[in-house]
Amino acid sequence: VQLQASGGGLAQAGGSLRVSCVASGRTFSSYAMGWFRQAPGKEREFVGAVSWSGRMTYYGNSVKGRFTISRDNDKKAVYLQMNSLKPEDTAVYYCAADSTYPLGSPAEIRYWGKGTQVTVSS
Repeated sequence: VQLQASGGGLAQAGGSLRVSCVASGRTFSSYAMGWFRQAPGKEREFVGAVSWSGRMTYYGNSVKGRFTISRDNDKKAVYLQMNSLKPEDTAVYYCAADSTYPLGSPAEIRYWGKGTQVTVSS
């Protein structure tokens, strides 16, 4: 499966952004989907994941309560709604897909999108 992320950009602290990821291929609903992020000089960090049906989600501690992940299997898309943004949310956000749920570590993820930059100004 190929993943294409979009929707990043610049936001002020306290604001909102939504990033999207569209997948190619016919088996989108058989993959758990997730978002990771990587800031300069830091390791790639888990943000959130959603199960194949969309009924189960979980989040990294740093974004819990502020970010919401969702998916639309008809559109082969996964979304990350980011609210109450903080400057420390600045990173490149990567869409990920894997057959297992919960998702594994970044080294275990099977498919990656190219990433979209999110910058939050203070």
